[in-house]
Amino acid sequence: MSELRFVRLGFGAEAVEYQEAWQRQREVHAARFADEVPDTCLLLEHPPVYTAGRRTAESERPLDGTPVVDVDRGGKITWHGPGQLVGYPIMKLPRPVDVVAHVRRLEEALILACADLGVATSRIEGRSGVWVLGDPVEERPTLGGLSLDFDPRLHDEEFDPRLHDEEFDPRLNGPEYAPSNAGQRREDRKLAAIGIRIAKGVSMHGFALNVNPDNRWFDRIVPCGIRDAGVTSLAAELGSGITIAEVLPVVERRLREVLETAELHPRTVADQAPQAPSAPSVPPAPSAPDAVPMAPR
Repeated sequence: MSELRFVRLGFGAEAVEYQEAWQRQREVHAARFADEVPDTCLLLEHPPVYTAGRRTAESERPLDGTPVVDVDRGGKITWHGPGQLVGYPIMKLPRPVDVVAHVRRLEEALILACADLGVATSRIEGRSGVWVLGDPVEERPTLGGLSLDFDPRLHDEEFDPRLHDEEFDPRLNGPEYAPSNAGQRREDRKLAAIGIRIAKGVSMHGFALNVNPDNRWFDRIVPCGIRDAGVTSLAAELGSGITIAEVLPVVERRLREVLETAELHPRTVADQAPQAPSAPSVPPAPSAPDAVPMAPR
């Protein structure tokens, strides 16, 4: 794979507005498609902003009507803001693109970077991103006398589930259920989110690594549409201060190591089964009037 170029767009007081960074992504994407620039990773901080991927449900957006930027990446709703390192790797990938393999490479680079910084992380099957694993359910603490692994409405004698079909919403059940308190509950908690888009064989969007943000911003939404886990940061897991300036070179080194040395292959496409030789023409067999062929699953 070719050398990966890093472009540091802005941090701290020079954090880059989301729409401005999105436009910059489009410009670099077009240039990479035309082979005018090498594979490029934009690194930056954003001012506070909620962004929603294509799969976001209305019930996962802020309850107070806070504005949300709808974007063309995969995934659901998340937050970006101060204390979060955002990376947009814009890379040309072999077609047909193996999207899952690309996400796994980003996860691997971030898992290695977090280990370098003293935080053990992992993947969770069926959930993208980088996670700090929680304690076994039976060993998790209880707060306020409630079991935090269940919808508290189930413990209310006056609650009739036949009259309610809404999902458990942690935003409506007190701060102890907030995503930002997942560490206190010893639940699984996401340290880095990943959401990408592939257009014309070139990747866009990327990852957001929580370094030292105010994670209470996540409490207004259902982060990534996940209701039974929360969020965390490097600072929270380390129990001490850490800055983006300290994290940045570590993440760059691991991204370069993983992405530059990866052996890229197109996504495997199963060959179509050979068609049987044509049979002599015969009258069609009778069938049900509304019968249609089933699509493969």
